[in-house]
Amino acid sequence: MVAEDGRGLVLVVEDDPAIADLVGRYLRRDGFGVHVERDGPGGLAAAGRLGPVAVVLDVGLPGLDGVEVCRRLRAAGDHVPVLFVTARDDEVDRVLGLELGADDYVTKPFSPRELVARVRAVLRRGAPRPAPDVELAVGPVVLRAGSRRVLVDGREVALTATEFDLLAHLLAAPDRVFTREQLLGAVWGYASSAGTRTVDVHVAQLRAKLGPGAPIRTVRGVGYAGGAP
Repeated sequence: MVAEDGRGLVLVVEDDPAIADLVGRYLRRDGFGVHVERDGPGGLAAAGRLGPVAVVLDVGLPGLDGVEVCRRLRAAGDHVPVLFVTARDDEVDRVLGLELGADDYVTKPFSPRELVARVRAVLRRGAPRPAPDVELAVGPVVLRAGSRRVLVDGREVALTATEFDLLAHLLAAPDRVFTREQLLGAVWGYASSAGTRTVDVHVAQLRAKLGPGAPIRTVRGVGYAGGAP
């Protein structure tokens, strides 16, 4: 749903009124429309009813936790960008779990300015953009930049916007080794050593979806490179 200001509506699902109010104020200040729900069932219903451009989703929600809300959205074919808010760092692997396809996360306590910046970055990654009809192929994996499609042995594989952009960045410079910080800056739109785990989890998601021919190599102690595994 596009708001009157053109930025779009962000659904905030957060049971702490103070946090929801703070996040909402900063998003509105940046030009977004905001709708707030206080529990998981309400958030799930609002996502289907309102068609937001992004969802800021707390993990520890009453009724349904944020992980289950995201799982149900994805199972219904809704790939709206999801940014999780987690209470603990040790929840990161869970909220970015392979079956969910979440796009990013922040850990409490967080800077509301950083959260808004990450929402903007998630939307930039998923926004339609002009692209040459470039085809990159490594083994059984074919990436078509113009249509933003990925095929494995001729079968299309559904990727999130983040997963697609990460794979495209790696394949565009085959055999070049990128540090996690470089990938954060190029794909996520920010650079922070504290956030490098999200790179590792998204690489794991890509490998799980693309199978044994996934064209991503781990370079121990450095980062990742595109090319034959």
